[in-house]
Amino acid sequence: MLGHLLKPEYEELIRKKDWESLRIAFEEVDPADIAEILEDLPAADSGVIFRILPRDSAGVAFEYLPLDQQTEIVQTLGSEQLKNVLNEMAPDDRTRLFEELPAEVTNRALEQLSAEELKVARELLGYAENSAGRHMTPEYHALKPGMTAREALDSVRKHGKGRETLNSLYILDEKRVLLGDLRLAELVMAEPDALVRDLPTRALVAIPATAQKDEIISTFEKYDRVALPVTDSRGAMVGIITADDVLDVAEEQATEDIQKMGGMEALDAPYMEIGAWEMLRKRGGWLSVLLVGEMLTTTAMTHFEGAIERAVVLALFVPLIISSGGNSGSQATSIIIRALAVREIDVKDWWRVLVRELRSGTMLGLLLGTIGIVRILAWEGLHTTGVIHTSYGEHYLLVALTVGISLMGVVLFGSVTGSMLPFLLRRLGFDPATASAPFVATLVDVTGIIIYFTVATMLLGSTLLAP
Repeated sequence: MLGHLLKPEYEELIRKKDWESLRIAFEEVDPADIAEILEDLPAADSGVIFRILPRDSAGVAFEYLPLDQQTEIVQTLGSEQLKNVLNEMAPDDRTRLFEELPAEVTNRALEQLSAEELKVARELLGYAENSAGRHMTPEYHALKPGMTAREALDSVRKHGKGRETLNSLYILDEKRVLLGDLRLAELVMAEPDALVRDLPTRALVAIPATAQKDEIISTFEKYDRVALPVTDSRGAMVGIITADDVLDVAEEQATEDIQKMGGMEALDAPYMEIGAWEMLRKRGGWLSVLLVGEMLTTTAMTHFEGAIERAVVLALFVPLIISSGGNSGSQATSIIIRALAVREIDVKDWWRVLVRELRSGTMLGLLLGTIGIVRILAWEGLHTTGVIHTSYGEHYLLVALTVGISLMGVVLFGSVTGSMLPFLLRRLGFDPATASAPFVATLVDVTGIIIYFTVATMLLGSTLLAP
């Protein structure tokens, strides 16, 4: 709350460019609050402020800034300031920054790192994008199995400063192969002469360095740990991933899924940084596919052109029918995609989901069909009393029944289709999020036309649609 309370005062100092007073004022402010103050400032002003901040505060505050602002600031800092900021950043956060910087800026930034940090940065950048290796940090504390508890605690006191977390300590052999995951509490409570290898450890869980986002998130959800070790193909420990890193990964994954569900490719950068041509590429492909799909709706309408000419009143309800089916399909696919993502259901549960959606779709269809019938009957009632002057004709009861039954069929079909499509995509090895609501809606639009006019032909064939 400190940043919120004092922000106007800091903005006034920044406006006056009173950097010395600002430096003194910032000495008592938490780095997270400093970052909050800087978020709305131009990169040039932010760069000046980083020059006057103490080295430790500057590095920590920089980590709290949005990635797009970090990239802007990096390009304004002098070599010494850039060196201070980058060397103080956590390796995993620094790696994500390097991924976003232009190549020439990344090279300049790498030149500012110390020899030790440069080695770490190159190792992290050597892993595939979005892998656990890119998100891990090598800042963990390792113990030898032959240490006593007293020696282990001395090691933590001597070398533990600056580690990402000390809640979890890792027992490694001479080849750095992971042997155990020891909680600090167990070490503190142990007898001083007890050997580390004999202390109670947690079940050994590790994430392969090559693991992708989904596996990282699911492993953390399953084991509920603050941090998990990352190992290479030999079982040697190369880093850890902490809960805050997983939150970043989960946010990226959720953003991608939401964008895909909107009927587009996932964006590779913040919205405001995407150029017009890139946005066209990301959105145009899906929109073109959907347009072609909607052309099938036109084809279906053409097939029933004769029925429409004989009973124009039927055309009035086409938007009502297809939108209801599309809405029910979009609801179903959104629910199932999310349930698959959080592992509430699995592919093998498709049959149970089908039964549930048959039941839900029938109930929803009855509800909407009833509303449609009541709406038509109410309209005719108002016409009879002279309140309105338009009518659905002498066969309005059959028209109402046609609309009601069609709504039931379309909503049921939409629910079933929307729920089954994600399972089909998962079975084929695709991302279920690509079963986007617009795609399902387009599919149901075409089917809705066919269902509607088929029902109309059956019920009105000898009356309103008679040749």
